[in-house]
Amino acid sequence: MQVRFARHTDRLSEIVRFYRDDLGLPVRGEFRDHAGYDGVFFDLPGTGAHLEFTSGGGQAAPTPDPESLLVLYLDDDAELQRLAARLTGREITPANPYWQQNASAFLDPDGFQVLLVRV
Repeated sequence: MQVRFARHTDRLSEIVRFYRDDLGLPVRGEFRDHAGYDGVFFDLPGTGAHLEFTSGGGQAAPTPDPESLLVLYLDDDAELQRLAARLTGREITPANPYWQQNASAFLDPDGFQVLLVRV
């Protein structure tokens, strides 16, 4: 079995820059005007899973919620610090006290939280 997590966005270009350029996730593929949708999907290294974002199709993007999180576990402290430095200005304090103590949290262009955690 393979897994792909998908989310709709109204800011596809900004999302691509954030996840590709700022977080460094590799682009696995993309599509344009497929039945009215554009999209891109990223590898989540070391997991076999993918993260997909789509736009179009007459659908609105979902509303961010403080408990809808993407948690990325890193086993290299230097890499975590490097990524956090790239995300300066997007910091946020998570709602959950556990994540406040154990993660560095940032907002993606849609306002969803991405947490970086040291394994």
